[in-house]
Amino acid sequence: MSFDIVNFANVIASGALTGLVYGLMALGLSVIFGVARVVNFAHGEMMTIAMYVTVFLFASLNLNPFLAVFPVAAAFFIFGYVLQATVINPFITRPDHAQFMLLLAIAIIMTNALLILFGPDVCSVRLDSLLESIELGSLLIDRGKFYAALVALGTAIRACADNWLGAKVVGLDVKRLYAVAFGLGAACVGVAGSMMTLLVDLTPALGPAFTLLGFVIVIVGGLGSMTGALVGGVLIGVSEAVAGLFITPSAKSMFSFALLILVLIFRPRGLLGNRL
Repeated sequence: MSFDIVNFANVIASGALTGLVYGLMALGLSVIFGVARVVNFAHGEMMTIAMYVTVFLFASLNLNPFLAVFPVAAAFFIFGYVLQATVINPFITRPDHAQFMLLLAIAIIMTNALLILFGPDVCSVRLDSLLESIELGSLLIDRGKFYAALVALGTAIRACADNWLGAKVVGLDVKRLYAVAFGLGAACVGVAGSMMTLLVDLTPALGPAFTLLGFVIVIVGGLGSMTGALVGGVLIGVSEAVAGLFITPSAKSMFSFALLILVLIFRPRGLLGNRL
């Protein structure tokens, strides 16, 4: 098989755009850990819920996912704030294994609630306006991925600014700061979920896979680093795309974990993580 540089460039561009949506999801994980020092093991399940909410709004109200991000982000900020303030805060000073069991239990409840409400069948969002590709010279860019990546990047920039501003507020009640951080992280994953409906088909079983993917990304980029989350997301997105091109799409996880292992060996704190 001859090497096609144009096809390779298209694959790289597609992977990078998907990676920005991945990065926004992982950024929410980094925001929560960076402020509250809580590892959200229900992160992927929260993203799956956001995807189902977006699909529901599209099916019932014909609300475009690009418009659904606003109510979804607001609802998830409130949900994250309340969840942290009422359920997670009492566990902040408890051992790590207690926090792990709590969030794992929340994740299992979320997944089973989705199964009860929506069943195991696959669902998706299809927009006729996104069927045509965008031509950039020799590149053919998927319109849905392009717009989803723009929304993800814009949300990530705003989240970084809001989080650093909030972190610098002197005298803010610590528990309230933790709840705000969790709410901001949840809003990020809500927007990422809305955009992800344009990229993949949806089932309740996606939650654990997204949680694992989020951890891979933040470890590669550097846990607690918001810029690192975006960089890690792009790298993972590109590695998955390259795996699909040269081997098979089913091998994408192999490439992602190979990248994770290399980072753990040569830079254990992540590409942009602070020295522990």
